[in-house]
Amino acid sequence: MRIQIEVPATSANLGPGYDAFGLALGIFDTLTLTIHDEAVDPSACVSVTGESAETLPTDRSHLIMRVIVDVLHAEYPDAPADLGERLSLDCVNRIPHSRGLGSSAAAIVGAIALAGEIGAYAGGDKLSRQRVLELASELEGHPDNAAPAVFGGLTIALPDPARSWQVPSNTLAEVTVLVPEVRLDTEIARSVIPVSVEHEVAAENSARAALLIHGFVTDASVLLEATDDRLHQEFRREAYPESMVIVDGLRDEGLPAVISGAGPTVLVLASTVPPALLPPSVTLIHTAIDLGGYRVQAESQSPDSRDRR
Repeated sequence: MRIQIEVPATSANLGPGYDAFGLALGIFDTLTLTIHDEAVDPSACVSVTGESAETLPTDRSHLIMRVIVDVLHAEYPDAPADLGERLSLDCVNRIPHSRGLGSSAAAIVGAIALAGEIGAYAGGDKLSRQRVLELASELEGHPDNAAPAVFGGLTIALPDPARSWQVPSNTLAEVTVLVPEVRLDTEIARSVIPVSVEHEVAAENSARAALLIHGFVTDASVLLEATDDRLHQEFRREAYPESMVIVDGLRDEGLPAVISGAGPTVLVLASTVPPALLPPSVTLIHTAIDLGGYRVQAESQSPDSRDRR
């Protein structure tokens, strides 16, 4: 039995929507899981190509493999005891790591969805997308990146319990992603944000977050003003100074640019960016907004293989 899943990159916050807004992008990691008849070598059960292939583990300590096995044990206690020992995983990584594009959320969402497919193969019920979101949020700590990876499009998410709502992106179908060479740990980025802000600042940020939704649904001309964040970007400026220089320059030219997630990637809510505004040190990616979330295809060795999306 072979199960393949594609999981999109995601961009959280979008300026004022801190820990709430997320956007799925047309950049995908592809995970292919094989269920073997016999146990596989636990020290070489994972193969990785693409992003971070030279540093990621290839044994059962790999994050995706660990999450798959943990979810199987928790959600499918009646599955065969040796099922986890008969799994091998092939990862094709296209989402940049530690750049604010949801690579860890994509890995966790993909792992949980794969566990649901394995559980169904073993006779249980496949996990619903809502359940995938709940489990991913428990592991990630918040659902802002997990929600668009699960459902696609522009999402608004709330925690405890994890819930999300999709917002129609009527005015924008493509965005531009500017990926720098440097990386940034999410915990470092979070550590510089103050524990409280003035009520006036919070009120203004709430208004801009609401305006951002209006910009996606009705009027793209407000996106520049709507993406003027007050909660996190300025406090993190010293953590990604080069990225903030890019953001400042693009915004001065009227382009709605923000830091993607915890950074240092820059997300521009526009389909094109003039090359003259960009330093040579960034990789420019034009990409569509993904509307479907993760995609699953399962293939058995029998003639009646079928798509199990």
